[in-house]
Amino acid sequence: MHVQDTHWSSASALATGAGTVSAVPGDGRVDAGRTTPLRVDAQRNLEHVLRAAREVFGELGYGAPMEDVARRARVGVGTVYRRFPSKDVLVRRIAEEETARLTDQARAALGQEEEPWSALSRFLRTSVASGAGRLLPPQVLRVGSTGPAEDEARVPQQRSQPEGGELRLVPESAGGDDAGAGALLEVVGQLVERARAAGELRTDVSVADVLLVIATAAPSLPDPAQQAAASARLLDILLEGLRSRPL
Repeated sequence: MHVQDTHWSSASALATGAGTVSAVPGDGRVDAGRTTPLRVDAQRNLEHVLRAAREVFGELGYGAPMEDVARRARVGVGTVYRRFPSKDVLVRRIAEEETARLTDQARAALGQEEEPWSALSRFLRTSVASGAGRLLPPQVLRVGSTGPAEDEARVPQQRSQPEGGELRLVPESAGGDDAGAGALLEVVGQLVERARAAGELRTDVSVADVLLVIATAAPSLPDPAQQAAASARLLDILLEGLRSRPL
């Protein structure tokens, strides 16, 4: 997934309170520190914006403009900016929610499936069916320049990117901004290690490969039925590619 990561860290403080951002009367500025409850209509607008953002970013990527989000939500772009003072804040909100959802799905598979392969395949099927791959957060998969890194699993290019770049797994940083991504990578790593130790997963398959499967097996098609069928068929093929084969 090709995403823009500009000002990503600086947006983190605002993202956690994005649901309560409110405009300062008279000067057009935004006060991100206020925590007054939202009116019913304001709450409804916020829900419309978040739903629209998931749809738009899922279809067009995180590079889609805020105007597209506003149009899908059927509100003015000013309404979007009153809730989210910058696009980075909105992107972080959506990405963090998606990361949490993926992490919960991975934990459920890990805790409820005794067979390692069943756990991994359940996680992949659940995640692909939910469309999570279209909203993988920038701090999990990021375009970076090629360079030696033994602990970074290189994966194929997913979308167009600068010449010489590659899509790669980004290790968890020491900062709190990537705590959610770190939790996701950890639990998916457990699924991968279990399946590999059981001899059911190819030894060269990494966490990055598993996340890439989620991303590539969730095409955005106009017809929901066709999209579901295409995703299921593609995932079946990819799962066969992940499994180990007897020598």
